[in-house]
Parts: sequence; structure tokens; C-alpha cells
Amino acid sequence: MSISLSSMFIPVHDPDSALGFYRDALGLEVRADVTGEGFRWVTVGATGQDINIVLYQPHGGRSPAEGDALLALVTQGSLQAAIFRSVDLDATFEKVRASGAEVVQEPVAQPWGVRDCAFRDPSGNLVRIAQA
Repeated sequence: MSISLSSMFIPVHDPDSALGFYRDALGLEVRADVTGEGFRWVTVGATGQDINIVLYQPHGGRSPAEGDALLALVTQGSLQAAIFRSVDLDATFEKVRASGAEVVQEPVAQPWGVRDCAFRDPSGNLVRIAQA
């Protein structure tokens, strides 16, 4: 049996500000932008990679209480969204920092063997970028 990842979901409070981070700062391409029942979700992904990242609003398809609970976790920075790889971590770090994204950690060699940096997206999700 062989399986592979096709999609992952990242909750965001504002799809437009999320696009400013994931599309403009990280350079991901927009693959779909869908609105339905008062909510919007945007699918992005890395060029040449067949993995979709769905940026969705926490209240879409949930009860108000569940949406509020998820939104509270997102906005307080309790969720790690994703770990990306870059062939040039320093250049990527500078591009993302120049976008105004909140820097959590500048590029550093970690004790577990990876060199990475970290940002918060506009919703508060922790996003790490590792040297490829």
C-alpha cells in the first residue's frame, strides 16, 4: 500500500491577510478561491508540488461554539500550521521578514540537526521554514 499527502488545512481568521502571507511572502500559488455559505477558503500550494494547503475560516461548517474555540486557539498562537523547506533559508527569511510578518525565531541551527526560522502568520499560526 502506498499513500501520500494531498491536502492540509490551516485555520485563518481573514483569508485576504492570509493570502498576503502565504501567497505574497512565501510565494505559494493560489489554486482555488471559494466562497460559500458566508465563508471563504483559499487553496494554495508550492509550484511543482502536488500538496494543497487549504486556508479556511474556523466558523465554516462548525457550530458557533466550536468556531469560537478554534478561533481563540488560532489567534493566541497555540497552533503550528506547517513546516516549509527552502533551498536558501537566509533569502527566504529576509523576504518573509520584509513582508512585515512577525518573526518568532531568526535562522538558527537546532540541536536536532536542522537549521530553521519561524514566523507567525497574520492569524497567529506558527510557521517554520527549514533549510532544504
